[in-house]
Amino acid sequence: MSKVTSLGWLAAAVMACVHPATVNAQDIKIAFIDPLTGPFAPVGNNQLKSLQFAVDLANKEKWGGSQSLHVEGFDNKGSPQESIVQLNSAIDRGYRFVVQGDGSGAAAALIDAINKHNQRNPDKRVLFLNHGALDPDFTNSKCSFWHFRFDANSDMKLEALTSYLATDKAVKRVYVIGQNYSHGQQVSRAAKEYLKAKRPDVEIVGDDLHPIAQVKDFAPYVAKIKAAGADTVITGNWGADLALLIKAAKEAGLTANFYTLYGDNSGVPTAIAGDGENRVKTISYWNMNNETYNGKSLVQEFRKKYDDDYYQMSTYTIVAMLAKAGKESNSSDALKIARTLENMKFTSLNGEVEMRASDHQIQQPLYIKTWVKAGSPDVLFDQEKTGLGWRTDKKIDAATTAQPTTCQMKRPAS
Repeated sequence: MSKVTSLGWLAAAVMACVHPATVNAQDIKIAFIDPLTGPFAPVGNNQLKSLQFAVDLANKEKWGGSQSLHVEGFDNKGSPQESIVQLNSAIDRGYRFVVQGDGSGAAAALIDAINKHNQRNPDKRVLFLNHGALDPDFTNSKCSFWHFRFDANSDMKLEALTSYLATDKAVKRVYVIGQNYSHGQQVSRAAKEYLKAKRPDVEIVGDDLHPIAQVKDFAPYVAKIKAAGADTVITGNWGADLALLIKAAKEAGLTANFYTLYGDNSGVPTAIAGDGENRVKTISYWNMNNETYNGKSLVQEFRKKYDDDYYQMSTYTIVAMLAKAGKESNSSDALKIARTLENMKFTSLNGEVEMRASDHQIQQPLYIKTWVKAGSPDVLFDQEKTGLGWRTDKKIDAATTAQPTTCQMKRPAS
């Protein structure tokens, strides 16, 4: 572990233990429940810092009017079971807003627990603000009034990513690999389904699912990819699982291009480094090297404050829309804020976004980007001090990324 990373983890851990000095009854208390220790800790700690950064900005600029926002980290260790333990602890301490997104397994457990809690405790309702758990079912068959997703789901991302991939006639043989839980399974399904429809000539030469956060050496998986003659790899891996996969690919001399959903996760850029130049792509709802450099000052301020990269922009959108809902409803009540969030439109750092009321799936643009040398006018910022950063290949508007929903929302009585 590098000295910089160690200091970043320490700063986040210290910050997570600091309790707000003064919290008024109408203030909004946010419990961040994600991994702060273990293999996914670099991602979770970056996100906690990003959320605190947005909260500090909101309080300074009074986005919520007279309301203040407060956030504290709760370490779920990447476990669905521990997520429930931390949820109960947060509720007991008066937290009524939960932010989580690292792992659809943990998200599913939280959705179920919050549904049950709110039914039993109408005077202590809790709202779940999902920053990155992408299982499409959360805004379809398993949708909940108490859940709002601020990232595109995996179907939305795979639809956009495969449409872009389909234009590259050099792609002939694709290998799909992912983590063996709901998210990885959904990515595998969507990748094969969309490719078959858009490029029936493309051959799927492999489809692997591996245990999440358990594989320390991906060499055997990379050997299978090489043996299959794949020219392209599609993966929904994130955090350490993606960093280690790419590290093994580099060591094995694999020349296939990677299409990822989380190439900008903490630790992954360092693993990619120069060997991935022009060969690794990712899709996300923002690029710090965006077309107008909207958010440039925030990226610079975050680096100065934390010596880290501000890539988790959903934290900005969550805090801004939550503060706006609190101000408009003049309340910190989860039910009133949930109703105010529905159909809310907001101009975030990536353009206009809208929280669709029918399923609580945010509608927003998506960016497809490629890992290239930084320093040019369109790639001002590198990531993780590698000298390389993300160049925007295509920005896809919200109307294009939108998908229908099967959600049958059950709303609480007025």
